[in-house]
Amino acid sequence: MPLHSKITAEIDASPAGPHISALFDFDGTIIAGYSVFSFLREQVRRGDLSPVEMLAAVEVMARFGMGSADFTTLMQLCAHNMKGLQEKDYLVVAQKIFDRDLAKKIIPETRALIEAHMRKGHTVAIISSATPYQVEPCAKYLGIDNVACSTMEIQNGIFTGELGGALCFGQGKVDAALELAAAKGLDLARSYFYSDSTDDIELLEYVGNPRPLNPSEKLRLIADQRGWPTQTFRSRSASPVLGAVRNIATKLSLAGSVVAGLPIWALTGSKQEARNFSASFFADVGAALAGLKLDIVGEEHLWAARPAVFIFNHQSDIDVLICAKILRRNFSGVGKAEIKKMPLIGLAMEMFGVVLIDRSNSKSAIEAMQPLVDRIKDEKISVVIAPEGTRTHAKQILPFKKGAFHLAMQAGVPIVPIVIRNAMDVSPKGDSLYYPGTVEVEILAPIDTSRWTKANLNKNVAKIEALYKSTLGEATKVVNS
Repeated sequence: MPLHSKITAEIDASPAGPHISALFDFDGTIIAGYSVFSFLREQVRRGDLSPVEMLAAVEVMARFGMGSADFTTLMQLCAHNMKGLQEKDYLVVAQKIFDRDLAKKIIPETRALIEAHMRKGHTVAIISSATPYQVEPCAKYLGIDNVACSTMEIQNGIFTGELGGALCFGQGKVDAALELAAAKGLDLARSYFYSDSTDDIELLEYVGNPRPLNPSEKLRLIADQRGWPTQTFRSRSASPVLGAVRNIATKLSLAGSVVAGLPIWALTGSKQEARNFSASFFADVGAALAGLKLDIVGEEHLWAARPAVFIFNHQSDIDVLICAKILRRNFSGVGKAEIKKMPLIGLAMEMFGVVLIDRSNSKSAIEAMQPLVDRIKDEKISVVIAPEGTRTHAKQILPFKKGAFHLAMQAGVPIVPIVIRNAMDVSPKGDSLYYPGTVEVEILAPIDTSRWTKANLNKNVAKIEALYKSTLGEATKVVNS
């Protein structure tokens, strides 16, 4: 059964087509918590906002939450605090805040709902009372092209300290939905709106399918009275202390697994048998400590053509554990040279036979990988490598580098693609915590490289990139421009 299939069952069974929209609130619905606090902290850190001004903002937000201050007052204060800042600089800051703070707060189950609507070809949009600087980096990351927000006035590229027009709040969200409906030909009577707050009651009442998500107690009571289905997701409410412990313990288990394999080496005289023992030990112990479970499709392809060059799309640092868990034995890997500087981890990787290369120097990288060709041919050792070269923290893949494919050609072995769908749910971008969860992994059939040449290499790599995009659903995503 596909991950989150119970959550997405209603959408999976719904009619398809872009005339149906799926509208999402942002704070508390797509992300856990409130993005404004991350922006306030960054403004204080940069010196754009004094601690006194931050306390004033927090006070107004608290009064708003208790109903003693209106939303306009809150947004006017936020606009005032941005007066004199250049928008181009703030856009850079906004992306940094998303990368560092907000990406890790994306609720996996909400992302599953968004992706389910995209699979049906629905027009997906975020309608939020927050500013574009809070929302748009996340929308881009999730592949959502339609965003309606509250705006700040800008003149000559500088914030004036005033609001940019009517706020996207209350009736303003209904107006934004109607504007989107007129532009896209949407049928709001058949559309969905997801929100956590009674502040959005007007739009919840307007659409045909109101869907309170992580609702406040007040909204839950209203939903119960009106028969609106509700869902509450708690995957991002785990203890941060426990999440940090999972991360640290998992990484320490990598070093511990090397030590555990030393007696095997001493008794058998085989370094590879010791590595096999250590890899399996790390796979099982590390997965238990991290709370990692795998839902594997195509497992028969793992042993269909060994040795091979296994490639994987690199979403997270948990990918190392995922690869160990599925490959188990008789494999080596390629990593970045910076790993050498990591205490214990760098030594453990080298003991595992992982080749650490300088990605900035293509010539030295090619030379460093040459011994792997001999190991593949002579020792029948497979190699696992991420052709993107760096983590994406998303389903969208980066252009593939050629190293893995040159390696397979020189060794005369097939390519076996490993498609990882949601490792970022367990180890999100910008987070040092591990969250218990299930990662979907699909092993595709081995790809013969015996007829590959330097002349047709680019064409073959492009085909594999397209295969990844198709498997991950990128090729079928509906783009709403």
